[in-house]
Amino acid sequence: MKKISKKIVGYRVLDQDTPPQQEARPPIVQMHEAVKRPEVLLGSTYKIKTPLSEHALYVTINDMVLNEGTEHQIRRPYEIFINSKNMEHYQWVVALTLLMSAVFRKGGDITFIVEELRAVFDPQGGYFKPGGRFMPSLVAEIGDAIEHHLRMIGMISPPGLDPHQQAILDEKRAQYEARQADAAPREPGQFPADAQLCRKCLTRAAILLDGCLTCLNCGESKCG
Repeated sequence: MKKISKKIVGYRVLDQDTPPQQEARPPIVQMHEAVKRPEVLLGSTYKIKTPLSEHALYVTINDMVLNEGTEHQIRRPYEIFINSKNMEHYQWVVALTLLMSAVFRKGGDITFIVEELRAVFDPQGGYFKPGGRFMPSLVAEIGDAIEHHLRMIGMISPPGLDPHQQAILDEKRAQYEARQADAAPREPGQFPADAQLCRKCLTRAAILLDGCLTCLNCGESKCG
């Protein structure tokens, strides 16, 4: 028997239908600087090949899985590495990876990194990627790789137009191509060869149709 040494301030009668007391659930863990690095991290590597160098860059982002095995399981970036045979950019690449890894480990909303990197312009000019996407600098393309990774792990919502907007763009594209009877055939996903650069999404996908410049990639239109 257990002896009661304190004053009784209330009581409740239990029966067989009374559910047992639930065990205390462990707290939900979010990314922060004190989280201990596990021995093994999940990683993804992205290849960046630009006309600025004959050697490619390889961006590797390692993620930590938090609250593993629970309904609150999430995957968050922990560190980033950038490697290349080209040692020309070695110093600033190392500095950039150290700073970004520190931001990753602080936790919170780290998606601002993508826009900050994309806002960097090379004074010697940018370049176009296959498909007509303009990259203002190598740093901006590193930001693109990070955005792709954050979309993959669910930190950034996937891009895309709603079905109604996409149907309108498909209709405009069909009208444009119908008027360009002598246009050379294109691969799926490619935009017209004479398309202009869209100032919003930096893709060469803006066409002039019925006096209105409209981007076939993001839907940006000068006519509102």
